[in-house]
Amino acid sequence: MLVHALAAGISQAGGRAEILGILPTPGIAILTRKLGAACGIVVSASHNPYEDNGIKLFGGDGLKLPDALEEGIEERILRGGFKENSDFGGVSFREDAERRYLEFLQEAVRLVNPAFPRRVVVDCANGAAFKVAKVLFQGLGLDAVIINDTPDGKNINFACGSQHPEHLARRVIEEKADAGFALDGDADRLIAVDEGGEVLSGDRILAILARHLKRSGRLAGNLVVSTVMSNAGLTKSLKEAEIHHLTTQVGDRWVMEAMRANGASLGGEDSGHIIFAGPHTTGDGLLTALLLIEAMENSGPLTQLKNVMTPFPQALINVPVRNKPPLDGPGPIREAIAAVERELGAEGRVLVRYSGTEPLCRVMVEGPTADLTRRLCERIAEVVSRAAG
Repeated sequence: MLVHALAAGISQAGGRAEILGILPTPGIAILTRKLGAACGIVVSASHNPYEDNGIKLFGGDGLKLPDALEEGIEERILRGGFKENSDFGGVSFREDAERRYLEFLQEAVRLVNPAFPRRVVVDCANGAAFKVAKVLFQGLGLDAVIINDTPDGKNINFACGSQHPEHLARRVIEEKADAGFALDGDADRLIAVDEGGEVLSGDRILAILARHLKRSGRLAGNLVVSTVMSNAGLTKSLKEAEIHHLTTQVGDRWVMEAMRANGASLGGEDSGHIIFAGPHTTGDGLLTALLLIEAMENSGPLTQLKNVMTPFPQALINVPVRNKPPLDGPGPIREAIAAVERELGAEGRVLVRYSGTEPLCRVMVEGPTADLTRRLCERIAEVVSRAAG
C-alpha cells in the first residue's frame, strides 16, 4: 500500500518511479547508484515491528540523506506538499533488481567455492531477504538452512532475526552447523552465531573483519570507525592489532560520514550495522556474512576467530519515556549518572541517550563484573523511569 502510494505521488509530480519489489535496503542503495536514479526510497520497519513501517531515503550516490535535507523535505510537505506537474510521470516494474543485487554481492568479496564453512543457518527475520538469501548462500555451494523466510506482512522481526538471535543459536546447535547469520527485517544488520551457539554482536564482527581485511590489504587507512556505544573490548582488540579506532555519535550515517572524511573502509555499530565502504555506501547484512565466510575460509572457525576480542561486561536497558528531559542538565538523572560514574571510576563507563526513532531512553553501563554492571544500569534506569517515564 505504501509503495504504491509513493509511486503514485512521484508520478503525479512528474517523476518516473521504478518499483523493484521486495529487496533488502542495501540493495536499493546499490541500485539507486547503478541505475542513475535521483533517489532511492525504501518502505520498511527496519529492525522494528511492522507497525513502525516508514521510509528510508538514499540520494543518487547511494548514501542516506543528510538530516538537514530530510528535515527540509518534511517541512515542505507540512507546508502544503509538492505541486502537481502539468505532465504526469510514470510507474514501471523492474524485473532484474534481485539478480543485479546478487551480482554485486558476489563481486564485492573474494570467494571461490568456500572450503569452510560448509553448513550455515540463515535467519531472514521474515523480512526483505527472504528470497535472495537462499539463492546467495546455496549459490556459493553451502548447505544453507534458511529459517524465518515466510513473511506475511506482520511477522517481520517477531521473535526472530538479529533482535532475537537466541533462536538462531539453538538452531545452529540442532543442525550441527558451522555458523549462523541473523539478519534484521530490511537486512542491513547482521548478528553472527558460532558453531557452539555463542552470539557474536557487531563489535566482535568488526574486530574479526578488521584483522581479516588488514591481512588482505583492504583495510583503508588502517582504521575502523564505530560509535560511542561500542564495547571497550573492541578498542582494546584494535589497539592490540595496531589498528586505529575512531568513534562517532550513535547512528550508521554518522559512522559513514566519518569513514568518508577519514578514508576508512570498515565501520559499524554493535547492533550489527557493518559498512564495508570499498564497494558499498551503507550497512549490508548479507555482505557482512560473506566477509565472515571469507575470514573463516582463510583463518578458521568463528569459535577461533572470536577470540580476538573479549567483550567487557555490558548492560543495556531501554526505558520507555513519555518526555525527554535534558540528560546533561541538573536533575535526578544527571545525579544518578554521576554517582554511578564515581563508583566505577576507571573500571567502566556510562552512556545514557534517547532513541532517535522510538520513545525510549537507552541506558548502557560497562563495568568490571556482570553483576555490578547490571545493578548499576538498573539503578540509573529506575531514576530515568521516575523522571521521564
